[in-house]
Amino acid sequence: MPSYSVAVDVGGTFTDIVLCDTASNAQWVHKTPSTPSDPSVGFMTGVAEILATNGVNPEDVARIFHGTTIATNSVLENRGAPVGLLVTEGFRYVLEIARHGTPRLANPNSWVKPQRPVRPRDCLEAPERTAFDGEILVPLDESAVRQAARHFARERVAAIAVAFLHSYANPAHERRAREILREELPEVAVSLSSEVLPVYREYERAITTVLNAYVTPRVSTYIENLQGSLRDFGSSASLSIMKSNGGIIGADTAVQQPVYTALSGPAAGVMATLQIAEATGVENCISFDMGGTSTDVSLVQDRQPGLTLNGRLGDWPVQLPMLDIATIGCGGGSIAEVSPYGSLTVGPASAGADPGPACYGRGSNVPTVTDANLTLGRVSPSIAGGQLTLDAEAAASAIREAVASPLGMDVAAAASGILQIANNAMVGAIRNISVERGYDPREFALVAYGGAGPMHAIEVANLLGVTTVVVPPHPGIASAYGLLVAEFKNDYARTSLQQPPDYDLQGMAEIFGGLEREGQQWLETEGVADSGRTLSWSADLRYEHQGSELTIPYEGTRIDRPGLDAMIEEFHRRHSQLYGFSLEQSVEIVTLRVTASGQLGDVAMPTLPAGGGEPADAIVDERRVYFEEAHDFLPCPIYWRERLSPGASIVGPAILEGMDSTVVINPGWETRIDQYGNCIMRASGE
Repeated sequence: MPSYSVAVDVGGTFTDIVLCDTASNAQWVHKTPSTPSDPSVGFMTGVAEILATNGVNPEDVARIFHGTTIATNSVLENRGAPVGLLVTEGFRYVLEIARHGTPRLANPNSWVKPQRPVRPRDCLEAPERTAFDGEILVPLDESAVRQAARHFARERVAAIAVAFLHSYANPAHERRAREILREELPEVAVSLSSEVLPVYREYERAITTVLNAYVTPRVSTYIENLQGSLRDFGSSASLSIMKSNGGIIGADTAVQQPVYTALSGPAAGVMATLQIAEATGVENCISFDMGGTSTDVSLVQDRQPGLTLNGRLGDWPVQLPMLDIATIGCGGGSIAEVSPYGSLTVGPASAGADPGPACYGRGSNVPTVTDANLTLGRVSPSIAGGQLTLDAEAAASAIREAVASPLGMDVAAAASGILQIANNAMVGAIRNISVERGYDPREFALVAYGGAGPMHAIEVANLLGVTTVVVPPHPGIASAYGLLVAEFKNDYARTSLQQPPDYDLQGMAEIFGGLEREGQQWLETEGVADSGRTLSWSADLRYEHQGSELTIPYEGTRIDRPGLDAMIEEFHRRHSQLYGFSLEQSVEIVTLRVTASGQLGDVAMPTLPAGGGEPADAIVDERRVYFEEAHDFLPCPIYWRERLSPGASIVGPAILEGMDSTVVINPGWETRIDQYGNCIMRASGE
């Protein structure tokens, strides 16, 4: 029987691969340059290389797990399919009206609403009406649906979204509309709001359904091509995709719910963080994933990741359960430049993978964060296991011409300034998910990964007052590793407004039971055994007259008054923690939720062999490295990380180099290698 699993995370700069023998838990890692023009090329190249290197045949691979940004990039780059929208009569301009608020930090005097994914002329109406309780008030006008289908055919739309009012309570009209649309347009994909997001709030439900339709053709084509390439390669492995909620879904489900994969890669990194925290005994931590184009941060409390229903995909709200991840355009490839006003800026524009930073030697002459790190001696001229050789002179020249000379400073000071600006930008993102949510970051450890994260982690920690930093054995491929340890997970929800004091316990039990059945059926199709299944309940609660809710877990598997009272008490506590107060006021239950998850098997962090040489035996070089604390270059030993044994202790300043990342240990910090190879760094005296 096939006994291998492969995890592939496609990033903006590199594609990361982990191969695992599920029988022995042996694991191997690999990196290959990404191919932005066609990510599947880098995917297949990486899979072929890691299998060939380790003597594994394609037919020996049982499962392939994938983290992809296809859906995200389709929205961010406005490269989705032409979409038509069918709504209830009277709601044609639901997308144009949207919400009255302006985005956070936007200038309300100059902000302009972004162009909607659906042209107004392709948003059509059909007479029908369903009440909030599911009662059909006006039958569906089927002739109007057929007329809409013919309009969509003339406009050559590739996907259609259907979002009827209150369809979450009764989806009959949406389902009939889909039947008619498929009769008229059999080749066009149709997304129903009652399946994509069966909850109230017509704008959020409509835009989420539109985005699902918008990315469906591109995602389905990508996945189908990938499955075809795997078959041609000789592999019959099942393909699964990472979701934004930190779970895995089968490729067939992902084709139907592509918008659920919006935070695929970053979510995988958070899953890796959970296992790293467990292995190192850390209860509370902040994941810090700095890659080539962006930085993703998330808060983990009591080894539980934060979830949000207020996520965004580009300019649009997406009210699906998503890991609470803050992303900023700051990574190793972020471009540094002097503004017309004489200030130094870093990002969000990125040099990407091609041509990449100036030091890549591919024709770029703009300085980036990577160029600054190279100029200051913080990174080796040879990275990614020797796959890339960096040009230090090109990096210094780019910084000199674009930053140092215009600002009248030397190259080292300019490079240090680039890093300081990048570090402060990342600190701002961490404050967003900690301080602004009522958490003190000083009470959390920083788990740093990504190709660039471990180089910046200590300086970011110093700015936050954090005294513990953890770097996993292969930080550059942590997100790929997270794909291996994640479980299958899907979310089911239904709005059912329950007002006090007469909560309908029987009605709630019936809805929870129906959602559970949907989850069980899905787990069955994914091949998850009964023993590996978990079904958990939660609900969205709010005070009467409030306009937003908090999602609170329901402890137990049957609805009763004690369980309900405990959930309401937890709502009061959570509201106080987030907003600084709670109210002696009645609580409404708005939406009921069930999360279905399934574990196929445990993948553990492999331990290092005990014993080994002294830390000094791992020193491979020495070079001068610039540290802001000293305002100068300091002599710094360079350790090859894979030669360090469990228990090894190193005092900064020092550099740990590996195949996939570099760890910078600043003066005043010391590190210890644990039994798994994690690098646990603490400020001296802590």
